[in-house]
Amino acid sequence: MTVADESIARFRALHIPGDPLILVNIWDAGSAKAVAAAGAKAIATGSYGVAGAQGRADGEDFPLADVFENLARILSVTDLPVTIDMESGYGADPASVGVSVARARAAGAAGINMEDRMPGRNDLLPIAEAQARYRAAADTGIFVNARCDVFRGADAAKDGERLVAAVLERARAYADAGAGSLFVPFLGDPRCIGAICAASPLPVNILRAKAGPTHAELAALGVARISHGHQPWAAAMAWLTGQAQQVLGGAEPYY
Repeated sequence: MTVADESIARFRALHIPGDPLILVNIWDAGSAKAVAAAGAKAIATGSYGVAGAQGRADGEDFPLADVFENLARILSVTDLPVTIDMESGYGADPASVGVSVARARAAGAAGINMEDRMPGRNDLLPIAEAQARYRAAADTGIFVNARCDVFRGADAAKDGERLVAAVLERARAYADAGAGSLFVPFLGDPRCIGAICAASPLPVNILRAKAGPTHAELAALGVARISHGHQPWAAAMAWLTGQAQQVLGGAEPYY
């Protein structure tokens, strides 16, 4: 087994329903070092923070070459498995997605996060099209966290049963494509989370929300992976802005 294969296997083994992998998403080598020093089991980038740290917009506005340069710097400071957010896969079709993701694996990434809608679009890709893109990514051998945006902008309290069924239909298709886990962001309803975890053929990743279930509650629901998305980056920038305002306003900083 190669070093890359070992890293991917290590990362895959961390996805345990009921004992979730907690990922405090980072954006550069410095933030990776800080999170690793805190006891992280793996490192995960978030595309919003990675782009924002360079003054760019989310949505594949950050060039792919820069994504890999950032990955190289992160890998240089940690031996932990690293998964990177590749948004929609950086490819107009499955073949080009496969090329981009193969580059990520060759560069040392253990996993990727990939969406089932295209940059700047609100509508989800048809299931067969999304499945083909996930298959192209998974065929590289990397661990694919297949993001499913069914709950994005939806009302879980009103349409929860229908939305859960739609997620599970996609989960089965994405599992057949070789995905390693299912990411369902924008979902904080415990009943829906529990129903998805109980029936999904893939371990489930939930985005932690301030007003949603706690880490312990998500674990009890059967979640296998908890992400924090752009929130760590946003909190760090809000702190920095607040401190700058305080200092420039004539006061002393907290630091």
